[in-house]
Amino acid sequence: MPTLKDRKSELIKQFGGTDKNTGSTPVQIALLSERINELTGHLKGHKKDVHSRRGLLLMVSQRQRLLKYLAANSVAEYRKLTETLGIRQKI
Repeated sequence: MPTLKDRKSELIKQFGGTDKNTGSTPVQIALLSERINELTGHLKGHKKDVHSRRGLLLMVSQRQRLLKYLAANSVAEYRKLTETLGIRQKI
């Protein structure tokens, strides 16, 4: 498994096009999805970790706001991104 830094740069290159494009909406959604998946796995083994659970909920709500923004501005890009990441679509 690649290190966290390598995986992050892979996601930025895949969804942003270049290494410098870290602020675009698809890149932010992809990075949040990666962190959400990691934290979900952690919480399966540590059920009483309430502080991490709160952080997970904050990340999920941030990703949802970004997805709503992307859906409002570019439906085609929204559908492509949700299909690639395996996120359920609202539209």
